[in-house]
Amino acid sequence: MHPATALPLPTSRDALGCTASTLVHDEEVEAGSVRVYRKAVAKSQLGPVETAPSDRGLLLGISLAPGHRRRILHERHASTHDFGCGAIYLRDFSERYRADMKTGFDFLLVEFPQVVVQQATQQPVSLGALLSAPLTGAHDAVLHHLALALLPALGRPHVATGLFVEQVTAAMAAHVVQRYGDVRPPATPRRHRLSALQEARAKEMLALRAEGAHSAQAVADACGLSRSYFIEAFRETTGQTPYQWAQAQRVARAQALLARADLSLAAIALACGFADQSHFTRVFTRHMGLPPGQWRRAASH
Repeated sequence: MHPATALPLPTSRDALGCTASTLVHDEEVEAGSVRVYRKAVAKSQLGPVETAPSDRGLLLGISLAPGHRRRILHERHASTHDFGCGAIYLRDFSERYRADMKTGFDFLLVEFPQVVVQQATQQPVSLGALLSAPLTGAHDAVLHHLALALLPALGRPHVATGLFVEQVTAAMAAHVVQRYGDVRPPATPRRHRLSALQEARAKEMLALRAEGAHSAQAVADACGLSRSYFIEAFRETTGQTPYQWAQAQRVARAQALLARADLSLAAIALACGFADQSHFTRVFTRHMGLPPGQWRRAASH
């Protein structure tokens, strides 16, 4: 087999090696130290992709559409891969990546730094030890559903709920480690519980949180814990994830403000940290069983 040859590269490429001018979807949101992207290219706008070796960590790609094909150029050979909807790939940024896109694509991509991978494994493991070889084209229904859950946040990154994005990406990291990681679990499992002081500190920060002022990473840091451990420990201690607990606090505050006839629903939504009145109505109805306007009228009788 002939050695792979380098592809001519465009002059304008983004952080993942895509040709910026050809993207029909180019969205990004950051949650803690994890970055989530959506990259899509039409069939008529194909181009090569390349990233140089770096210490950026692990890249997870999840195909959101069927029918994608790419030819990956390795050091001494090339391989062609087909991606159905829900197919994934995993690769280490420390390896040079070169691929020739044969068809259009639509991918959600998650960039996990080394520290997040170590938190998910609960031990200091290198990416090389975790991922003995790149994984390309395998179908994963769990990661596909988690990717779909992140799409609304990517579509509106300016109002995305950081806690929710952090929790979904933490679940992705844990799934990747458990299903594809070539590492053994710790001999003695760690107890996922918060101390009384950690619980009080976490709730204080989450209760004061306004429009993403405190991420799960910031709260975890204040408790002296890794992000993944904190999220699991908070759930086991309180029965709710940090995101669920924070939403419940916003709903409780909204209930108190609904008693004030001088405040509009839009003003209450803003005061309680919801993205807009529509978001407020959806969340309040899910928690209370009635839209906020109806709940206000029923409570006033």
